[in-house]
Amino acid sequence: MAFDPTATAVVVVDMQNGFCHPDGSLYAEPSEAAIEPVTALVDRAREAGASVVYTRDVHPPEQFDETHYYDEFDRWGEHVVEGSWDAELVDDLDVRDGDHVVEKHTYDAFYRTDLEGHLDAHGVDDLLICGTLANVCVLHTAGSAGLRDYRPVVVEDALGYITEEHREYAVDHADWLFGETTTRDAVAFA
Repeated sequence: MAFDPTATAVVVVDMQNGFCHPDGSLYAEPSEAAIEPVTALVDRAREAGASVVYTRDVHPPEQFDETHYYDEFDRWGEHVVEGSWDAELVDDLDVRDGDHVVEKHTYDAFYRTDLEGHLDAHGVDDLLICGTLANVCVLHTAGSAGLRDYRPVVVEDALGYITEEHREYAVDHADWLFGETTTRDAVAFA
């Protein structure tokens, strides 16, 4: 699967201590295992000249105090609270000054963030989406990208998840409904 690096961004979703580190509030071993595949993909993309975007799921402590229905703390417990170690990107990522970091407060990295403006300003049309959790933030971000007329391609062997069934669901759903899927080895920059 060929990608023009000048029009492609790797979007690394929520590779944070809270999800990827054994001491994190919502740690899942497959999310930690995704660090190496994600960094390998980022290294190849960066070498080819593609853009790199990292998202951080960050929740102000009072975010859900007045909500009617949407309350992630009720569903998942308190996690990635603003200003906490939990909310920081894992140290193993090579985040550089030229990379763009998006702070988001929901599953969708486009919702009330500057992601769309950043991608448009840099002429990006194709998104290689990886990170964690496959069936939550990765899937919602990829779906939202498709609705905005980007080409979302979920990199299925660079995903974190809680259960293998969650990963399979996310990959199948992305491929069937709104995007494409690929593996790291099938990605070529030309």
